Amino acid sequence: MYKVLVVDDSQTVLGLLKKELQQHDTIEPLFVQSYKEAIQVIREYQGNIQAAILDYNLPDAPSGEVILLANSHNIPSVILTGTLDEKVQDLIIKSNVVDFILKEDASSIHSAINSIIRVLKNYETTVLIADDSALYRQSLVSSLKKMHLNIIEAKDGQEALDIINSEKHDISLVITDNQMPRLDGVQLTFTLRKNYNKDELGIIAISASEDEEIVSKFLKFGANDFINKPFTHNEVVTTVNSNLELLDLFDQMKNLANKDFLTGAYNRRYFFDSGTAIFLKEKRKKGSVAVAMLDIDKFKNINDTYGHDVGDVAIKEIKRILDDHLRKSDLMARFGGEEFCILLEGISFEDTQKLFEKIRQGFENNHIDIGEKSISYTVSIGIVYGVSESLEEMIRLSDEALYFAKENGRNQVKIKSVK
Repeated sequence: MYKVLVVDDSQTVLGLLKKELQQHDTIEPLFVQSYKEAIQVIREYQGNIQAAILDYNLPDAPSGEVILLANSHNIPSVILTGTLDEKVQDLIIKSNVVDFILKEDASSIHSAINSIIRVLKNYETTVLIADDSALYRQSLVSSLKKMHLNIIEAKDGQEALDIINSEKHDISLVITDNQMPRLDGVQLTFTLRKNYNKDELGIIAISASEDEEIVSKFLKFGANDFINKPFTHNEVVTTVNSNLELLDLFDQMKNLANKDFLTGAYNRRYFFDSGTAIFLKEKRKKGSVAVAMLDIDKFKNINDTYGHDVGDVAIKEIKRILDDHLRKSDLMARFGGEEFCILLEGISFEDTQKLFEKIRQGFENNHIDIGEKSISYTVSIGIVYGVSESLEEMIRLSDEALYFAKENGRNQVKIKSVK
């Protein structure tokens, strides 16, 4: 849970911010209305505040003092301001400010939240710096640390390539110098683009060369952006932010195409695309996979008794409970209605059975509070373990097992194996 300090003396603004922030369950907002209260909260949490939304003009701090306060505690901040005169601009440029938003209407509040989300993503974002100059690496590291990014350093292009190919790190962005021993920046860029598209890995090239052909080469071979040496802190921050925002936009587009709107789970199409690759890999290895179909028992009764809005909450609860029990590597998708399909690899028959029995119990013991209402429901789960002719066949067999569980009393797990 990320803690975000919110400082504003306007009850209206705080109300709008609270409403927006409630939609993000990974954020714990800390609301205060004055500079004095901000000091108390920062002291209380002792370095455990990840970001801040700050009003420039407070009754007890009318000249942006709260910005300097956050800056002194290394808290990246988004500033809300009614004016943007030279004094305000100067303070923003000199401070650790991620963004500034003019207070105009409700859309400005939405913009502030979006900027905060970008800041929080930095805590889980890794950037690889490839440069044979220790001085320039140190300069880049200094700038990126202020953005709270995770940083990996490489002394040349070959070391950078080895790090990326090791798959030990989830790297979002590469910043590469041009002239390096063993493998230069252009060659590194060209090699990376054979395996990673621009929507998967961002590449920013840097060079001290005044040769315009260098820029053209980098862009032609797949770099997303270019920075000239020597560079300033603001140049680095602006360029890195814009490229990370672009990667976020690509992710959002992929999610729209691959994820179910209601639950955020993957959709049927993505399941078949990714699941087929997993299935064929295990089949080549003569391994085994588990395919499970899960369905809410008597779901029609929930809709008829409480209405479709409550039915939607019940469906969203499926993903939450499954997320609590499944590994990140497990593939889970909503197939339609209240039916979900799960694909697991690298798990034994016995562990599969134990896992889904725990999941069944998780639903049996779960209660959903909706206003004054409290509802509960059970699920039936059908599983097939092994490797049959195709993923489609595995799904068909798991559906048969689900039907058996439904017909024999519901609220149970039925598992069978195939060769």
